[in-house]
Amino acid sequence: MGASSSPQPAQRFLLPRFPLRRGRAWGPGTGGEELPQHVHFLAPPTPSAAAAAPRGCCCPPAMPFRKALGWRKGVRRRPWDPGARPFSPPPFLPTQAGGEGRGGCGSREPSGKMPMELTQSRIQKLWIPVDHRPALPRRSCGPQLTNSPTVIVMVGLPARGKTYISKKLTRYLNWIGVPTKVFNVGEYRREAVRHYSSYSFFRPDNEEAMKVRRQCALAALRDVKLYLSEEGGQIAVFDATNTTRERRELIVNFSKENDFKVFFIESVCDDPTVVATNVMEVKLSSPDYRGCNSTDAMDDFMKRINCYQASYQPLDPDNHDRELSLIKVIDVGRRFLVNRVQDHIQSRIVYYLMNIHVQPRTIYLCRHGESESNLKGLIGGDLGLSSRGKKFATALSKFVEEQNLKDLKVWTSQLKRTIQTAESLKLPYEQWKALNEIDAGVCEEMTYDEIKEKYPEEFALRDQDKYYYRYPSGESYQDLVQRLEPVIMELERQENVLVICHQAVMRCLLAYFLDKSADEMPYLKCPLHTVLKLTPVAYGCRVESICLNVEAVNTHRERTEEAKKGPNPLMRRNSVTPLASPEPTKKPRINSFEEHMASTSAALPSCLPQEVPTQLAGQPLLGKACLGSVCHIFSVFSLLIFPKNMNDSQKPS
Repeated sequence: MGASSSPQPAQRFLLPRFPLRRGRAWGPGTGGEELPQHVHFLAPPTPSAAAAAPRGCCCPPAMPFRKALGWRKGVRRRPWDPGARPFSPPPFLPTQAGGEGRGGCGSREPSGKMPMELTQSRIQKLWIPVDHRPALPRRSCGPQLTNSPTVIVMVGLPARGKTYISKKLTRYLNWIGVPTKVFNVGEYRREAVRHYSSYSFFRPDNEEAMKVRRQCALAALRDVKLYLSEEGGQIAVFDATNTTRERRELIVNFSKENDFKVFFIESVCDDPTVVATNVMEVKLSSPDYRGCNSTDAMDDFMKRINCYQASYQPLDPDNHDRELSLIKVIDVGRRFLVNRVQDHIQSRIVYYLMNIHVQPRTIYLCRHGESESNLKGLIGGDLGLSSRGKKFATALSKFVEEQNLKDLKVWTSQLKRTIQTAESLKLPYEQWKALNEIDAGVCEEMTYDEIKEKYPEEFALRDQDKYYYRYPSGESYQDLVQRLEPVIMELERQENVLVICHQAVMRCLLAYFLDKSADEMPYLKCPLHTVLKLTPVAYGCRVESICLNVEAVNTHRERTEEAKKGPNPLMRRNSVTPLASPEPTKKPRINSFEEHMASTSAALPSCLPQEVPTQLAGQPLLGKACLGSVCHIFSVFSLLIFPKNMNDSQKPS
């Protein structure tokens, strides 16, 4: 039989041993250990085979196996799993025994799911197949703080503050950049049962009502799955009583099936005064008792609590629930019991819950008096108050005296204009560095017109996305939120506080208390010489704006039309700039890599090509990196990492 009719055996390549050494080549004949028989590499197709390949089959040019597989020095990579994606692996990737990948070059199967092109990963510089399926929505532009979605499950009897904790925790998580949403089963029940009759609906022996309540819980769980899997959510708060182990096991099994983490928050309160106060302030105003007499509503709701009490099974971290991640909030924060916290976000949730309280208090927010920088239109800087700013400081002192607040605490930043404003109060005050104004970096002490003239690109980028934009050598609003998180924690612990701060800082604090989104935060109006009085209420915060009738310049900039269109998808959002620059000195901004390369090319080893563009097909050039600088950096690191490979003459004596 001729050679043309006999099947060719699959060509088996050799892999070098690990760890890899410098100068070791990849490919057949380079030495090393043989692959197992069930895993091998496809040989590069011959010209005749490539010409006879089905139309649309992707045959990329030959490339080093290191680039094809994504292997790096000293790191083991998992073999390619052809079942991990719905499309076939390109040539040079390991497949199962038989020598042919599904739908690949030389395959007998049709290549209907094979992508039509290969693309190159911008970060790792690896050639990878293109999946034309629609991508999931982005979870957030900020940092991904959860490695897997989390379901927070509320547990407890009615009128124990579960909804209060749910909404307050959701507001905090959204403020720090974790997309979170509350799913209140009571709202699903009101949607299913339009008219509420009496507490008998919640009796354990009411089988028809029990079926309706279970279906409402399942409907809420379906929406939880949709939110976490397809809508970009990271945390879902399941707000219901969940008083039985059967219901909690249902939620745990649901989360395991969908690879969600579960964290339980149980609110326990045996103080009848606290329960009665909660019922009077919140529950009687709910849609269930609209138009009902308060006495009858109170009596009906207490009977509803008794219905839940009959089947209530508290969380038991000592025996039955020892494997669950949970926190028990006892008597509105007097005591806590924490069990098996799994990850970073759960620890932040625990820390937040241990700082909040429900005592009545008032928080006052105001900016410093008008400064000399405000008169000149400068941003940043550390100039003192103007004459009108000093008048505001005097008016603020009279306002504080009229409020007649007991044990009022005053907080300021460490900048001169807030300290001068607080001096006239004749009260002790604390200076917080975290309350300093947003760092404008190289744009400090410049007007907006000067920034637009000197840095037109930076000016346009900030208008496109003001929250995520970071000043060169400065900060963004996102950085400012991270800096202010300790301030929020301390504000939640305190009672009556007056915070004298700056415009961007006041916007961030106000966005937290009013539950404003990151898109709205940079455009909140915080005028000079105006005090905002914040009073926490049941499920939010009441705001009163008090103008002290002292004229001042207007420093508010409205949202531009470009910002309303949305940010440029290729704009620079985050960089390696630290959260706060150590000093506000003006540092040069490298807007173009060519200028930097021209000044440093003489000190670097010559190499060809001189520049390697980091550009993908069909995309604009994002930047250029000098190959000489990369070689120089790696040569230095190689001497540090591999000192044993140095010659004896190079070793230190």
